[in-house]
Amino acid sequence: MQSTHLLIEEPVRMASILEPSKPSFFPAMTKIVGTLGPKSRSVEIISRCLEAGMSVARFDFSWGETEFHQETLNNLKVAIKSTKKLCAVMLDTVGPELQVFNKTEHPISLKADSLVVLTPDQNKEATSNLLPINFGGLSKAVKTGDAIFIGQYLFTGSETTSVWLEVTEVSGDDVVCLIKNSATLSGQLYTLHVSQIRIDLPTLTDKDKEVISTWGVKNNIDFLSLSYTRHAEDIRHARNYLSKLGDLNQTQIFAKIENVEGLTHFDEILQEADGIILSRGNLGIDLPPEKVFLFQKAAVYKCNMVGKPAVVTRVVDSMTDNLRPTRAEATDVANAVLDGSDAILLGAETLRGLYPVETISIVGKICAEAEKVSNQDLHFKKAVKYVGEPMTHLESIASSAVRAAITVKASVIICFTSSGRAARLIAKYRPTMPVISIVVPRLKTNQLRWTFTGAFEARQCLIVRGLFPTLADPRHPAESTGGTNESILKVALDHGKATGVIKPHDHIVVCQRVGNASVVKIIQLED
Repeated sequence: MQSTHLLIEEPVRMASILEPSKPSFFPAMTKIVGTLGPKSRSVEIISRCLEAGMSVARFDFSWGETEFHQETLNNLKVAIKSTKKLCAVMLDTVGPELQVFNKTEHPISLKADSLVVLTPDQNKEATSNLLPINFGGLSKAVKTGDAIFIGQYLFTGSETTSVWLEVTEVSGDDVVCLIKNSATLSGQLYTLHVSQIRIDLPTLTDKDKEVISTWGVKNNIDFLSLSYTRHAEDIRHARNYLSKLGDLNQTQIFAKIENVEGLTHFDEILQEADGIILSRGNLGIDLPPEKVFLFQKAAVYKCNMVGKPAVVTRVVDSMTDNLRPTRAEATDVANAVLDGSDAILLGAETLRGLYPVETISIVGKICAEAEKVSNQDLHFKKAVKYVGEPMTHLESIASSAVRAAITVKASVIICFTSSGRAARLIAKYRPTMPVISIVVPRLKTNQLRWTFTGAFEARQCLIVRGLFPTLADPRHPAESTGGTNESILKVALDHGKATGVIKPHDHIVVCQRVGNASVVKIIQLED
């Protein structure tokens, strides 16, 4: 049976598969979030990552000192200037993550079928028989038969750098476990994950708050990735905290769903969050393997219908050490796009992987191929049906703009916006062509000084599928009589022609406010 997500001629012309893809100005509509770290922090490598298609840089604070991340971010700023590519910044919190400490950093060999004790006494040295952890409540949280996973990165079941334990006995504060697979743990710090057990620690920890209030405020972070989001209250608490930190009241919060508790409260979390990150690494431990795809499809669909970005992780793990993805991984990336993902998040692949630039490039190419056969028409109909009638004024304008663009086969949609909301609504209806969102800055004052807003809003478009933001000249107001918008439109069209996005005789759909009215108009370019 042919999948309704696909638009493939029957029978498929096999020869067409071998035809080289035509290069385009926008490599893919799907966005790529790259995690910057030891292998991807020089100006040169970051510049190449931006050229390859990275539009959001993720900083993972579960490892590394603040100074290290600051140096990396300073390099990112230099790379942005030299490449002239916009890039947003995402801060990823540690959250209630359990960790094992190995002060000596000597490799620890664990043998299958022998016992190891997990102890909260961090003064003890890590050995093959004893592992000190950072949580005193583990013995109260687990029972005999529970599964525990420990690894420097994340347990997938195939590598020998992670271990699977089964609880055999609870002895005071200590937990005695049977080792299920032989493994060697190397390095100073490992992550510990207890399958399907609630860990009684706050989602936004004191350490997270310290990082956000210093590093986050200093660098005006665009996105906060809230690790181990379990309830809608976690989002409300984080938002309340950000609201007291100056400009960070504009920072968008993405809920990272990585355990059964987050899955159970998914609908309420989606209502509160600005976007969702499906953290398939931890989810794959908490859920039976055969259920992971089901949650991905259901969660991405729900995000699509309410117009909030869905980000999928752990797609090309093997590229951490290899130049090419496995066949299954390449198919997985394409399926994530066909499911409706807005962005693909690369973790270890770019953080410590040997081929960060090649990984971004290959993932972008797979996304672009999947987008060509994605059934946008079906998606449009589903989105319209989900919203129902009567539509709000903005929904009606956004869906009309997309319908008009599809009907006249427009090459781009140009949307004027000050908050980014109108552009995100257009993107929700999944047009087949790129949406250039022209973010027009607004003037605001705190009674001490006047400032222009707009940079936040422009960068926050960089995680939404198909949205390509550009910041307009602040001398032009966002809502005006047609005159000033016409001059910005001319600048946008000239830029589009210069880059090859727009060609002579193309149709362009423009969405803008004129006075109190919202207008969708179709322009046909002359020679």
